[in-house]
Amino acid sequence: MKWHKIGNVFAPIGRRTWLKSHAGNPFAWHIKDSLYRVFFTSRDANNRSHISSAIVDFNADFKILEVSEHPILAPGELGLFDDSGVMMGYLLEKGDKLYLYYLGWNLKVTVPWLNTIGLAISEDGGETFQKYSRAPIMDRSDNDPFSISYPSILFEDNSYRMWYGSNLGWGSDQSDMMHVIKSASSDDAIHWTTNNQIAIPLKNEFEYALSKPFVLKENGTYYMWYSFRASKLSNKYRIGVAASVDGQVWERMDEKVGIEPSKSGWDSEMIEYPWIGKHDDHYIMLYNGNEYGRTGFGAAITNDIKLK
Repeated sequence: MKWHKIGNVFAPIGRRTWLKSHAGNPFAWHIKDSLYRVFFTSRDANNRSHISSAIVDFNADFKILEVSEHPILAPGELGLFDDSGVMMGYLLEKGDKLYLYYLGWNLKVTVPWLNTIGLAISEDGGETFQKYSRAPIMDRSDNDPFSISYPSILFEDNSYRMWYGSNLGWGSDQSDMMHVIKSASSDDAIHWTTNNQIAIPLKNEFEYALSKPFVLKENGTYYMWYSFRASKLSNKYRIGVAASVDGQVWERMDEKVGIEPSKSGWDSEMIEYPWIGKHDDHYIMLYNGNEYGRTGFGAAITNDIKLK
């Protein structure tokens, strides 16, 4: 697998009050022909995160045709699970509705933050979303007692499978956390059962976070892309990849991911938060670069995602 970088597609540059900076966690949803609505996480002047969207033409050098006039989702009321911000997670098409799974942020005192997973639903093709509940649909539990994060979801065999981030503990410093990827299942895509099994563990003493999985199933093989940090040489995010025959037991093959930070420019320090989709006869990756999306998101292309 080798990704050819197209470049920086979208940079926020103070476009809206809720879009003063960042365009993190890009997730594309096909509208028609070569047009996609790309959802992403933006931040306002107080650094609170919102979810915004843009219309992108994949066949016109990823030209931005339109940026949303209003946020798709905004932070919740003071005291709710998402009062410090909402962050783009995953978009699932369910019948004639779109289910948007997002992270709700709470800033904390004894630890940096608490993340849980909320749900918003669109009945107009992604133009507007309504929050399903003022409470998260996936919260802390005995299996996930500290914090949970970004999900990736597939529908198969009449049920739903989720892979999501789970923190195994906190320490005196953010780098002391142990954030891994676990799995869950559901019959209705709203009520989820966790099994406390780690799908992707940390691989060495330097690594402390695996974040934002994205899973595709192609020709009987499950592929998962994710962000990981750190290594002996850097504490910045890189993109990794794993493969599985059943979606339960995974083999990490980060050395075959085929994309690295550039020597200079918007993604020279870190690359993270990938979305992958098939368009025409090739695969597209949307991803973030430096500073967790402060420099916006970019695109890369490949003809084949096979790892072996």
